[in-house]
Amino acid sequence: MRSILLIAFLATSSFMHGQVLISLLLGDKLNSDKLEFGLDGGANFTTLDGVQDANTAIGFHLGFYFDFKVSGSWFLHTGVIVKSPLGAKELVPYELGDLNLDTVFEGGDVQRRLEYFNVPLMMKYKFSNDLYAEGGAMLGLLHTAKDEFTNEVDKPKDISYKRDIKEQYSSLDAGLLVGVGYRLMKGNGMNIGVRGYYGLVDISKGSEVYNRALYLTVGIPIGKGKATQASE
Repeated sequence: MRSILLIAFLATSSFMHGQVLISLLLGDKLNSDKLEFGLDGGANFTTLDGVQDANTAIGFHLGFYFDFKVSGSWFLHTGVIVKSPLGAKELVPYELGDLNLDTVFEGGDVQRRLEYFNVPLMMKYKFSNDLYAEGGAMLGLLHTAKDEFTNEVDKPKDISYKRDIKEQYSSLDAGLLVGVGYRLMKGNGMNIGVRGYYGLVDISKGSEVYNRALYLTVGIPIGKGKATQASE
């Protein structure tokens, strides 16, 4: 079953990447009163529920979005978040099986960085005052997982070592995604908002671990102004 889901996700991800390339080439040709395309990015604050002493890590996400008008003020929001790091920082160093490395990083810390391709699938409702609320799910495909060990010799974090831990984690992630935001310029400008992600899938092949994240987002429509002028 997991293999079938992975194949389906890869197919979906490839399709969405194709849509992104087409969108960049066509620009305003894709935007209409039924569809809006744009860039989606911002800061994310992440941690790992189930990992001892995990502290919040700060990263940045970047991708593309599509808002499909369903009816009235209802929209289907989806896209591909191509750069989407999750994880945690300031973990306690563990044994690496090398006495020299264990000695060097004793008393240091570890940052766990899990890189995903994420696909949000949410229903969005736009209010008349340019506020909006959205909720749904987000699917994730893991492509990189690393622990970075750091310690201080002469200055903070001047020595580091990266370890690949991808084999310790599942390829797929999924959870709930909800958010609120505001549309600038009387509903014709950028979207600014906040989203919360609550992972429902145990991503670790060992103990139970779940992704948690808070996203501060900025959505920038591409070609919407030209499309509106053309429609008029």
